[in-house]
Amino acid sequence: QVQLVESGGGLVEAGGSLRLSCAASGRTLGIYTMGWFRQVPGKEREFVTAISWSGGSTAYVDSVKGRFTISRDNAKNTVYLQMNSLKPEDTAVYYCAATTVRTYNRWSSASLYDYWGQGTQVTVSS
Repeated sequence: QVQLVESGGGLVEAGGSLRLSCAASGRTLGIYTMGWFRQVPGKEREFVTAISWSGGSTAYVDSVKGRFTISRDNAKNTVYLQMNSLKPEDTAVYYCAATTVRTYNRWSSASLYDYWGQGTQVTVSS
């Protein structure tokens, strides 16, 4: 089993920045892709970004390109999400996810991921 714990959420004004962290523990050796999703009440969980094990491949939803950056430190079993130029529409609960499936496909599909964190709230005020 793998446990994922997010941190770094909070309240920020529009235009501000936040950095989320996701620490993985347990049987982390088999983890391949790690990603971030977000969800607002009444809506489906939305893909935000993902990164391959090596960090050499990343993917982003169009709405965050140029503003958000995903990175990972495998020595620390941690993935980061740097969020700049935040907008009120970025307000959501952000979830970290991990999969042991070695594929570059379906990264944006929540069904690909085996493990999920508990979520951290990000609120952007206008």
